[in-house]
Formats: sequence, structure tokens, C-alpha cells
Amino acid sequence: MSGNDIPKVQSNEGDAGRWNLDPYLNRLAEEAGADMAFRPGADWPSWREGLKERVTSLLGGFPERAALEPVVLERTVLADHIRERIEITTYEGLRMPIYVLLPLDAESNPRPVVMALHGHGYGSREIVGLEPDGAERSGPPGLHKDFALELARRGFVVAAPELLGFGDRRLAEDLEGDPKKSSCHLLALHLLMSGRTLAGYRVYETMRAIDYMQTRTEADPDRIGCMGISGGGLVASFASALDERIGAAVVSGYANTFEDSILTRSHCIDNYVPGIMREARMADVIGLIAPRALLLEAGSEDRVFPLEGAKRAYAALQQIYEAAGAKDRLEADFFAGGHEISGRIAYEWLARQLGNAEK
Repeated sequence: MSGNDIPKVQSNEGDAGRWNLDPYLNRLAEEAGADMAFRPGADWPSWREGLKERVTSLLGGFPERAALEPVVLERTVLADHIRERIEITTYEGLRMPIYVLLPLDAESNPRPVVMALHGHGYGSREIVGLEPDGAERSGPPGLHKDFALELARRGFVVAAPELLGFGDRRLAEDLEGDPKKSSCHLLALHLLMSGRTLAGYRVYETMRAIDYMQTRTEADPDRIGCMGISGGGLVASFASALDERIGAAVVSGYANTFEDSILTRSHCIDNYVPGIMREARMADVIGLIAPRALLLEAGSEDRVFPLEGAKRAYAALQQIYEAAGAKDRLEADFFAGGHEISGRIAYEWLARQLGNAEK
């Protein structure tokens, strides 16, 4: 057929609609299939082990553990807790700072541990009561609500790692500007080109922080929880799914469906795990936490991870937890608020799941 033989359509104002990409993208999402999505009647143990293996692979896999080589960077004794900043090795050649918050009597009275995972902002300082420059907080705490500090004041030993790409762990070109500007985009691109993911790095580094906390005499190594918001909710979800040392997890402002959240807007690239939708729904990944305890937090006005999607994820999780014989270990706090920590239920819930932090 020559160019002159190609059928011609009269141009009109509706042409733009013919090139709308939305239907095509929606079809791709539908065709992704989620082949390993949990279905009622499936053999739960086999499903769980198979999906854990696939999720680990999609994240880029994890290396052999390097020596931690911890170093104390700071130690400050405050009125109601001790704040330390520790540095450890995560990947070979990569170091990560962690704020460790200790009740004053934890040395003689080991407490349960909570891994506190911040979202987008200026890093771990934002959840331990500090300003970006390390000064004590003078203004409002924002969406994170200083939740690591709140946990410490309730008697938990708290570890708040500086997630890769935030705070002091940004690329040099980002360090001189807005302290809330992350290095997520370029870091993720570099990792993707080498077959790795930013989500995978943050999950594995959280596991390494757990390795470290299990060496602390103030911490009970058998009572470990996790709490994360937004991007930290992603890390809390995946880390808790893959690391069974975590006995209870609070996922705030993240649990949803991919279709209702990640695919509806231009999210930070740290949310994207190549090929994940071919294997599972978001609820399936989070459901790997079963039969361990899980609490979801979702705000009624959250525009980033909308409430309706959170409720759909919760319904899918109920099926998974029932199959695991643990339906009483799944709870939700659907609260009046936005994309933020609630804490209305979470702090006391963690105390119940991990054992009273005041013991």
C-alpha cells in the first residue's frame, strides 16, 4: 500500500481523543494479571513462600551480610530519654546513620524495639523531634508527628534509620538546597540500570538496622515491631513481609491498591518495583506479614493513598489473614485526617502486640 492508498479520516475536534493513552494504560494494568494474587481456597503456606521468593527477586535480591562495624556519632541525655546516633555498614561500602532512642532505664530493663521509618521530608531527624540542622524542634511536627519520639516516650526502644536518598544520605548536588528535597529519582535510576531497586535497598537496610538492634543490651531481641508512614510505609510493608523477626507492623498512609494510588498520579519513583503487578496486588505483598500482627492507618482525606483504595486493600487482607488462621491479628484505623500519622490506636496496639513497653 502506498502513502496515497492509506485511508484518510477527516480531521475534527475529536482527534485528540483517539490518541488518549489512558485506555491503553488501563488495559496494561488489567493484563498484568497478578498471577500470584491470593485466591480463597489456595494453599496458604505454599502461596506465601512462593510469593516471598518472587518479591525478593523483583526488589533486586539481597547480598550476603557484611560486618556491621557500628560507630557512635552522638549521644544526648534528655529529660525523658537518651538519643544516640549510630552508623553501621549495610551494603559493602555503604554506611547508614540510625537514631536510637532509649528509655532512661532501658539498660537495666530491656524493652521491645520499634523500627520507625520516615516518609518524604528531611529524613530521620523529622521523626525524632529535631530540625533539619539537628537542633531541637521549635515548630510543629508535620505529617510525621514525631512518631519515633512518641514511641520512645511510651517506653519502647526505637530505631529510626536514615533511609537512602533523604537527609544526610542525599547526593552532593541536593545537600545544599531544600532539606526536604530527596535524591530518590537519580538514585533509583542508577539502581534500576544495575538490576536493583531503591525500594529493595531501603528494605534490606532496614533488615540491617534490625541486625544491629539485636546486639543492643537495652533491646529485647525477640520483641520487634515496625511503624512507617507513606514511603516509610512501603518499607515497613516489604520489610515486615520478608523479615519474620518483625512481630507486629503499623503501615500508615500506604496500604492501598496499585490502581487507586501508585498508578493514579506521578508518585516518587521509589514506589515503583518493575514487574510487581504481574505477580501480585499490593495487598498480597502486605499479606505476607500474616500470621503476624498488622495494623493499617488510612486518613479519610488522604489524596496520596486514598481511603477507598485502603478499604479495598483491607478487604483483600482479611481474606489472607483468615486463610492464615489469624483474622484477629489484622486491624485498621480509618481516621478523620489526611496523609499523616494517626497514632490514635497504633501506640497502644504495639504495646499489646509486643508486650507492655513499661515492663
